[in-house]
Amino acid sequence: MIFRQLFDSVSGTYSYLLASRAGGEALLIDPVLEKVDRYCQLLRELDLKLVKAVDTHLHADHVTGLGELRDRTQCVTIMGEQSKADVVAMRVGDGDKITIEGLALDVMYTPGHTDDSYSYRMADRVFTGDTLLIRGTGRTDFQNGSARAQYDSIFNRLLKLPEDTMVFPAHDYKGDTVSTIGEERRYNPRLQVASVDAYIELMGNLNLPNPKLMDVVIPANMKIGLHQHALAEQGCALRPRDAIPRLGQPDILLVDLREQTERAKHGTLAGALHTPYPSIGDSLKTGGMLREVAAASRRRIVFFCAFGERSAMAVKAAKDAGISDAMHLEGGIDAWKKAGGPVVAG
Repeated sequence: MIFRQLFDSVSGTYSYLLASRAGGEALLIDPVLEKVDRYCQLLRELDLKLVKAVDTHLHADHVTGLGELRDRTQCVTIMGEQSKADVVAMRVGDGDKITIEGLALDVMYTPGHTDDSYSYRMADRVFTGDTLLIRGTGRTDFQNGSARAQYDSIFNRLLKLPEDTMVFPAHDYKGDTVSTIGEERRYNPRLQVASVDAYIELMGNLNLPNPKLMDVVIPANMKIGLHQHALAEQGCALRPRDAIPRLGQPDILLVDLREQTERAKHGTLAGALHTPYPSIGDSLKTGGMLREVAAASRRRIVFFCAFGERSAMAVKAAKDAGISDAMHLEGGIDAWKKAGGPVVAG
């Protein structure tokens, strides 16, 4: 496995790059905007293709690199389903999995620092965001934080993991890079409490100043979605209320870009062809499955996904491949459902 721990000294943020092999798919956790050039350089050096970028929560001390990485690499952006970010390509919930070639992360909802805090676990390690830090825990006094919820997340979720599970947090301010669940259970001073009430009292008495750029950073991190209005202006977008009456018409080829787990969880559109987004480039090439099906049936491709990000990028990929009339469902299946559109089992 390829694993790199990257550090932003200004915000004290750790970002993590993972891949199963050189030349393969990669995933990046908690990217920082100012470090995107470095991430892209490392991806080139290691011959990796970034396919997914994940934030553990809505950060208050740095601007996320999710949007910039999406624009540069066409990767899928991911956050928890409680996130206040305007648009990410995929939202995950407790018990889901995030997969790339050769690797899988178990999704654990671990609120407390914020109400959208998640941890991501592999067999031998867990990425804890700001929920559990090395010899510390994330503050709980803003963004709907809750010391009670954090106590439950730590004591009843994270500390139940095997003792030798490595802990990789989103931040450190003392120079520590990794710990283990066993170490934190024994030596983390904030975890040496006798009860949840004692933990709540401890966290309530921290009296920490707000992050310096919090008033700028949080609004910026809530506005990271890919702007889809340009496609609408170009006539390449179907609004759900206009698309619903066209469902099943013979001149349209619906293409679902989501992963099978998303389809199973949220349903799909009747008659849609399933072509997961990471494979869209190959599928649109001359001789590719999607290109051949569209040509043979003389149907216009209409991409859709969860919220419209992947489908908007797929329209661009289609244009680059010489398919100029591809469209996408604006707002994805989320907007489709809100408009009253029918779905079937995925």
